Amino acid sequence: MTVQINDTGYAKINLALHVRARRADGYHRLETLFAFAEDGDQLSAQLAPDFSLQITGPFAAHLLPDADNLVLRAARLLAHSIGVSGGLAFTLEKRLPIAAGIGGGSADAAAALRLAAQLWGVATETKVLHDIAVKIGADVPSCLLSQSCFGTGTGTELTPVDAGLAGTPILLVNPCQPCPTGPVFKAWDGVDHGPLAPMDWQNGRNDLEAPAQALVPIIGDVLAQLRAQPGLCLARMSGSGATCFGIWASLDDRHRAASAIQAAHPNWWIMASRLR
Repeated sequence: MTVQINDTGYAKINLALHVRARRADGYHRLETLFAFAEDGDQLSAQLAPDFSLQITGPFAAHLLPDADNLVLRAARLLAHSIGVSGGLAFTLEKRLPIAAGIGGGSADAAAALRLAAQLWGVATETKVLHDIAVKIGADVPSCLLSQSCFGTGTGTELTPVDAGLAGTPILLVNPCQPCPTGPVFKAWDGVDHGPLAPMDWQNGRNDLEAPAQALVPIIGDVLAQLRAQPGLCLARMSGSGATCFGIWASLDDRHRAASAIQAAHPNWWIMASRLR
């Protein structure tokens, strides 16, 4: 009997993101505190003669199930690395928006690596998975862990951090306008505003917030809506945008904020969750 297993591409949140310098290779030296929501895309996989991907869900129309999809790329790289000749049949329920700063594609690739490792009998903590994750994208290694961690370098050098955030109510809001990463980084002002202390992320910042707002002004409206809600502890943009997040101490306050923002902006994407 064919066994199908499931995993979640957990939404990634940059609680703070400091851009320290542009490197000679064109990449940027970062300091960031990653956290992950309990919810995200859903991915299932089963053994098959070849590789395939079916995409469903509210954002399925924005993706093509071709060989360049990060899910298939991750699985093929792992198969080549460990010498597996068979394939995997994946089904992705795409719940997270595209180009949104919450690691949707990276989270899906990470989930694909975890599923493939289970089905092919590879330990999910091995260095081979991390090395493949680095090849796919800067956010994939943190998404592979899907736990709070401090990222340096290009975001791929990770140190797990217990920030005491598990269960914290969070609200993710996206105005349904894509915010491609490349142009946002290119628009960064090049000024180093100082380091990030991982355990003092509340007093940190997102250095990409200003360039992202310049390119996608509605991000400012999203932040204003979040900051107008009662009981809010913190609101910031995640990653390179356009998704912004709000953190509350109270689930009731978070629930009321979600209802108020959804009523005012029914065309925005909203996900109420908790941090893992």
